Amino acid sequence: MIGSTEMILIFGVIVLLFGASKLPELARSMGKASGEFKRAQRETELEMRRLDEPIRQEAGSISQNVQKLASDLNIKTEGKLHE
Repeated sequence: MIGSTEMILIFGVIVLLFGASKLPELARSMGKASGEFKRAQRETELEMRRLDEPIRQEAGSISQNVQKLASDLNIKTEGKLHE
């Protein structure tokens, strides 16, 4: 973990590099970038869920088709199903 001494040292270096007048602008832009990253992350997660749903439905459909085929061929499936 970063201690208070290290944080003060980092803050001092930032002030030297950017100047005290640029700090609010720098903090604002970092906040906007962080917000944009989180928004993109949420959108990506929602898109992945949306794309994953048809795959899950298809997997269930395949399982049902296999069970029906086994039944049609008089193959006993009790205790052999893996869901």
